[in-house]
Amino acid sequence: MRVAVHDYSGHPFQVQLSRELARMGHDVLHLHFDSFPTPKGGVHRRPEDSPRLVIEGLRLHDFCKYGHFIRRRQQEIRYGHLAAERLKRFRPDLILSANTPLDAQRILQRAAKQMGAQFVFWLQDLYSAGITTFLHKRHFPGARLIGAWYRHLEGEILRASDAVIPISPDFLTALANWRVDPTRVRCIENWAPVNELTPRDQDNLWSRTHRLAGKFVYLYAGTLGLKHEPRLLRDLAESLGDNSDSIVAVVSDGAVDTLRGARNLRVIPSQPWEMMPEVLATGSVLLALLDEDSGGFSVPSKVLSYLCAGRPLLLSVPSGNAAARLVFENAAGLVVQPEDSPSLIAAAAHLAANPLLRSRLAANGLAYARKTFDIERIARQFVSDETAGVPKPKAMAAAWH
Repeated sequence: MRVAVHDYSGHPFQVQLSRELARMGHDVLHLHFDSFPTPKGGVHRRPEDSPRLVIEGLRLHDFCKYGHFIRRRQQEIRYGHLAAERLKRFRPDLILSANTPLDAQRILQRAAKQMGAQFVFWLQDLYSAGITTFLHKRHFPGARLIGAWYRHLEGEILRASDAVIPISPDFLTALANWRVDPTRVRCIENWAPVNELTPRDQDNLWSRTHRLAGKFVYLYAGTLGLKHEPRLLRDLAESLGDNSDSIVAVVSDGAVDTLRGARNLRVIPSQPWEMMPEVLATGSVLLALLDEDSGGFSVPSKVLSYLCAGRPLLLSVPSGNAAARLVFENAAGLVVQPEDSPSLIAAAAHLAANPLLRSRLAANGLAYARKTFDIERIARQFVSDETAGVPKPKAMAAAWH
């Protein structure tokens, strides 16, 4: 089968899925938006990759992630047409599309219909909820009406998809409200490439290069936007006082301007995927943040990468969020309520003072990752093998029931 995996962001686990599908014998085109400024994961071809795999990054040279909403929308529409043209040249039987802005997602879905390809909406976020929250925070004129339009659009695209793969059961209520056919919905939770994010020593080449070896490091790595409440990182850093052996390190190209100059805080640009095992190993405690408004529609995937690193986690996220439940149920870290600096600071100090607790939490998280993130098993959930061999495109949804 010819499979196109379209991941707008270029995250590590989506391209791992593409590699595994190609290894299984499918012809795979993996597309991502190379101009989108977010940490990328393994999106360059490797010597061991299957000849059936093609990885391409698409570009818009004038793209601006943090530009005006109207301009950003126009750019996303242009991107949608660019990606659709590439897909038409590939002629896939199946398109699996994730992390894609809704205006671009609709263009890709229409292209799939024109080609007679199956279109699978890999639902990573409730995008219309995120748009609505963003516009309200920016006091954007007409935020309520724009949010309502995108809720309508998201429901329309979901209903028209041949299959929908939400990453959390938390999304099932929204899908029901949008009247998405439940027989075409299957939840597959996200994962991380545990075979690539292997645990390392804290004293490594990367930590020495950045003068972090031997320090107690609270590490935040990955996308940092408004929904992540960056001020909490500044508050935590300031709370460390004159303790020169402790530091907050932020590895990101996101909303870091408000952090620069803070005491005990180091801002480092996003690093290549190949360096991430050493980056994460540098952290004594790994941090993830999410505000209250975003808790219902966003699951921070960085938490899954953190689990692979063999380090304890400290989350400031809503208690009902899927990442919070995962960390709590597997005793992989501590969870405090979002936007609560005193609780975050107290939990950070508790972890710093209890090395045995840190060790136990880290071991629990790593054990969960190694048990759960089996890419062969995961890939079979996306494209089920039949006893007679590789299924035809229509067999994908049928194999679920």
